[in-house]
Amino acid sequence: MRQARPYSGIFCGGVSARTGPHALPLARIKKIMKRSAGETADGGARMISGEAPVVFSKACELFVAELTRRAWAATLEGKRRTVHREDVATAVHNTDLFDFLVDVVNADTAGGDDAHDDDDVGDGALG
Repeated sequence: MRQARPYSGIFCGGVSARTGPHALPLARIKKIMKRSAGETADGGARMISGEAPVVFSKACELFVAELTRRAWAATLEGKRRTVHREDVATAVHNTDLFDFLVDVVNADTAGGDDAHDDDDVGDGALG
């Protein structure tokens, strides 16, 4: 009898009923990829192999993990235990790798600090 195995040793992650061995839903990633690819010359949607969404899922997971690590370091520098949007902005501004996000972070932080409070209710939550 054949046993189920993960796609690859690289892609082994937490297993959930909704997404399988991936942290992000592959159908959603594929939908975003198709929408981003636009239309081809003959009017049809572009084809996407089965492995491509798996690779994108892992890349997104690694990206979020790295940004979170750097935002958490900024949180600890501020002597807090709750990550705020300012911590994410600090991580983006202090890391050359995240330069492509500077405009996005500036637009979000310029939106106002009305939701900002310094109490530590909900430790570990993004705020």
